[in-house]
Amino acid sequence: MVYGGMPYLFNCKTDVQKREYLAALFSETYLVDIVERNNFKSTGVLDDLLNIIASGISSLTNPNKLANAFKSEKRVGVAANTIKGYLDALADAFVIDKAFRYDVRGKRYIETPLKYYFTDIGLRNARMGFRQSEETHIMENVIFNELKIRGYSVDVGNVTISEPNRNGNYVRKNTEVDFVCNDGSNRVYIQSALTVSDSEKLAQETRSLKAIGDSFGKMIVVKDDVIPWRTEEGILVVGFRDFLCDSTVMGTV
Repeated sequence: MVYGGMPYLFNCKTDVQKREYLAALFSETYLVDIVERNNFKSTGVLDDLLNIIASGISSLTNPNKLANAFKSEKRVGVAANTIKGYLDALADAFVIDKAFRYDVRGKRYIETPLKYYFTDIGLRNARMGFRQSEETHIMENVIFNELKIRGYSVDVGNVTISEPNRNGNYVRKNTEVDFVCNDGSNRVYIQSALTVSDSEKLAQETRSLKAIGDSFGKMIVVKDDVIPWRTEEGILVVGFRDFLCDSTVMGTV
């Protein structure tokens, strides 16, 4: 969750060596290769875009939204197509990966927005100078990477539910399932959460999973080291460490 999984890190004896290695790898290898391969004339927009993506991992976005961010925050006009070109270049270089939104009940993809994740969290943290360490978002990024390593096709789930408001009138709300994981005809829904230690938090994290309405496996991965257990609805709760170390856990849901 801090230094990622680049193999050379095992040769680094101190935290300082690890940080220096990752920072140099990002700036002197990845960025140089991306700029040269794509004949980018300037790195200003690319640098700013990387900072925005790195600070907003697991957030829904798209090129149009990012273009508006440049206009409002940077006072720079950048076309959405230009931003898309930069994002595609970063994806082609395996710096970032993307997850599309999927309407679980409607069984269709939602064109926009989508989520971007860093393929190595150590590179992301190096880009941010190891300053921003939001456990929730970093944990979600690590789970996404692990699912891709295990061969799953991974989407972000969208589930529309109806709930009463203060006046007793039912209103439609969009809720999110962090990951819809497909492997052929097999599917597992996964929520990432720091904890479900109380009933209120458990209700919050199971809300969208219970609204799905199909019989595929459902799981919540929590940061706490816990003995795997199931909710009354049969949703498996498993610890982050167990999830990462036991590749068979996906088959138990």
